[in-house]
Amino acid sequence: MNLDIKLHKQDLPDEIKFSDKIAIDCEFTGLNIERDRLCLLQISSGQNDAHIIQLNKDNYEAPNLKNILVDESINKLFHFARSDLLFIKKYLGVNVKNVDCTKIMSKIARSYTDKHGLKDLIKEFINIDISKQLQSSDFGGELTEKQLKYCAQDVVYLHKINDALTKILERENRIELYKKTIKFINTRVDLDFASFKEDIWSH
Repeated sequence: MNLDIKLHKQDLPDEIKFSDKIAIDCEFTGLNIERDRLCLLQISSGQNDAHIIQLNKDNYEAPNLKNILVDESINKLFHFARSDLLFIKKYLGVNVKNVDCTKIMSKIARSYTDKHGLKDLIKEFINIDISKQLQSSDFGGELTEKQLKYCAQDVVYLHKINDALTKILERENRIELYKKTIKFINTRVDLDFASFKEDIWSH
């Protein structure tokens, strides 16, 4: 697959406009919200494209990007939205609106397996076996071509995966359960911010 990958410094250019559904992913220096920082945010329109924004770590001023994230008319597809939304909230200072999460969709739809990683979903629904080798690489400095391609592949397949999982949820009469669940996502992020990491529903 030929990917149209564009790297933007600090923010999206003014002239870039998206339709009503985009896929989003983030890269961090680690997964500890108290220690690690948000480095990159990738967006795909679902047309084999990836816009990779390398954020300014000193001020995180990205008004064009922030406007898209809070635009309720644009559906944002994530995989494991909980983590991305947490870092976006801390570093960009916004609550993302109109969110879907293919990891949550998968857990509710694909009860025939316990494998819900993005690599697993791409293999099942796109029939491509991607490498996650660069997942642990340093995204905080200059980016290599391999890193850019890795970032792109984390968003370019999400539209098709979302469509496939929606069909299963509808077929198994679980779509309303998913819709109720995803409404909780920003509250789950707020709980993470307040250091409630455990299952608050447990005994």
